Amino acid sequence: MKSEKCLLVLCDQILESASSVRFVGIPNKMGGQIISRYRSGLSLLITPQEIEMLAIESVLRMNTRKDFESKLGKPIYSFTLYEKVKRATITLESEEYPILMVSFDIQANHDNIIMDKIIPIVRREGL
Repeated sequence: MKSEKCLLVLCDQILESASSVRFVGIPNKMGGQIISRYRSGLSLLITPQEIEMLAIESVLRMNTRKDFESKLGKPIYSFTLYEKVKRATITLESEEYPILMVSFDIQANHDNIIMDKIIPIVRREGL
């Protein structure tokens, strides 16, 4: 199990990987928000309580995707485009911390950031 300090370092690395990353969060397997980081000077679109609700829902949704893993392969990330923000949920190789939540500015090239920056950071950290 990774310590909170290691998860905090991971969040910081991801936040620093691209200027269009707004938020990084790692909830536990029950959806409780364990670690989160925001870009400096950011105006929040939702409250910390709403982020925790989003984390619970994200963990549940990612768990339902595992039902098709044997046929489709392991989920890498899921993505939602909102009018004001882009959001991704990335699968982690951790039973205790199963997902990484990331939000991006609307103009971000999220796929390149996820595949070329975030996933390598996550793999390097053993998650």
